[in-house]
Amino acid sequence: MGLYDRDYTQEGFQSQYRHAPQMRFRLPKLTPVVKWLLIINISVFVTTELIRPLGAFVYGWFQLDATTVGRAAQLWRLITYQFLHEPGSFFHILMNMIGLFFLGPTLERHWGSRRFLPFYLGCGIVGALFYLLLVAVRFLPPIPMIGASGAILGMLAACAILFPQFVVIFFIFPVPIRVAAVVLTAAYFLIVITRGDNAGGNACHLAGMAAGAAYVFSESWRGRFTAKIKAGRWEKQRAAHRDLETELDRILKKVHDSGIQSLTSKEKRTLKEATRAEQTRGRF
Repeated sequence: MGLYDRDYTQEGFQSQYRHAPQMRFRLPKLTPVVKWLLIINISVFVTTELIRPLGAFVYGWFQLDATTVGRAAQLWRLITYQFLHEPGSFFHILMNMIGLFFLGPTLERHWGSRRFLPFYLGCGIVGALFYLLLVAVRFLPPIPMIGASGAILGMLAACAILFPQFVVIFFIFPVPIRVAAVVLTAAYFLIVITRGDNAGGNACHLAGMAAGAAYVFSESWRGRFTAKIKAGRWEKQRAAHRDLETELDRILKKVHDSGIQSLTSKEKRTLKEATRAEQTRGRF
C-alpha cells in the first residue's frame, strides 16, 4: 500500500473535529518535526547500509528485541526501533517515509509540534508494547522488530478520523482514507489472529492504529480533565492567597498593637516574604 494524498495544506477542506485546518489539493509543506524525523530515519538507513559493521552494532542494540527478558526490558528500544528499517530493503523505508511525508505535516500543523512528536512516538511505543505482550503470553514468537510503521499507521488512523475526505492510494486505487483504514485494520487483525506472515509487525501496526484513534477520540475528555486540573490549581492558589492576606492582617494588627518586637520568628519571616513578593510584583 502506498500512503498518498495530494493535500495537507490549508484551504478548501474542513475537518469535522474542532479547529482542524481546511484543506486543498497540493503537496504538503514540511513541518519542523516531520522534517527531522525524515532526516533521522533516512540518515540512519543510509549510514547503516554503507557501513555494515556499524549497522550490526546499531541493529543489535537499538532494534526491539524480545528474544530475552533482559533485552525486552531495555526501554530505549521502544523508541529507537522506530528509526530502523529492514537492511537492504529500500521499499520498507520508502513506504514509511511516504506516509510520514504526506500525513505528518497535517497533524503537526493541527496539533503543534509539541503535541505531534509525543503522539508519533507514542503510537510506535504502544505498537511495541502490544507486540511484547503477545510474545510474553507466547502467542507470537520472539522475533526482533524494526520500523516506523506503528507510528505511521497511528497517523493514518488519526487522519481518518479528523480528515475523512482525504484520499489515499491503496495499492493502485484512490480511496477515501477511512476505507483504507478499515480495510487495513481488518487485514492486520486477521493476520495477527491467524499468526500469518509478519504477524508481529502487523500486531504493531494494529496497536499503533488503535493508539492513534484513541488519542483523537479522547481529545475532548482530556481537554475537560486538563481544564478541571487547572481550575483546581487556580482555586488552591486563590485560597492560599486569601489565607496569606488574613495572616498578614493579623500580623500587622499585632505590630500596631504591641510593636514589631512582639512578633515571633515565623511571623517576621511571613511578613518579610510578603513584603518581598509585593516589591517583586511592583517591578513588573
